[in-house]
Amino acid sequence: MSNQDIAKSPGKLFVVSAPSGAGKTSLCNRLIKKYPDLKYSISHTTRKPRKNEEDGKDYFFVDENQFNQMIENGDFIEWAVVHENYYGTSADFIKQQLKNGYDVILDIDPQGARILRKKLGYGVYIFIVASSLKELENRLKKRRSESEEKINKRLQNAIKEVRYYKNYDYLILNDNYNKAFYELECIFVAEHLKTLEIENIEDIMKLEV
Repeated sequence: MSNQDIAKSPGKLFVVSAPSGAGKTSLCNRLIKKYPDLKYSISHTTRKPRKNEEDGKDYFFVDENQFNQMIENGDFIEWAVVHENYYGTSADFIKQQLKNGYDVILDIDPQGARILRKKLGYGVYIFIVASSLKELENRLKKRRSESEEKINKRLQNAIKEVRYYKNYDYLILNDNYNKAFYELECIFVAEHLKTLEIENIEDIMKLEV
């Protein structure tokens, strides 16, 4: 199926989450690069930018006062406190893109995904895990962006987060990056081939003899 064919399908929301260090952001970025009509939902956060992260590209970086004002204004479709920082998803962006027929991929923490699924009642939910807690630790240390204390906190949270995998529609083991991407892409394509997405068979097949 071509990129153009997929873009013509009704807008779908893909929610991808994982414990810190499982590689979800890298996989999501690769999927977006291959399918340019797939829109990335950029979250707001009070977390400080990591090295090479850009405001407006990776996240919208705001302070707590700004974030709280956005909560009061009802700007978020969901928001949560994760690792002592606030994260929120713009309601207007997602609704507008889906209304216009575009797919949206949301890279979000497990806590936010649970809130979103309960609130929206729709979307395709994908959970990504690494092969072991030790592998997560190695990946987090390679970032060189956080203290040992913060890494340990993320690992402890990971133990809790992976137990909620049944809240998702799909589970991907990212022990091989190319294989994990192939599985993510397969999910993306397959979701557009469901019969529920086809309103009229004549949109697909010519029935004249």
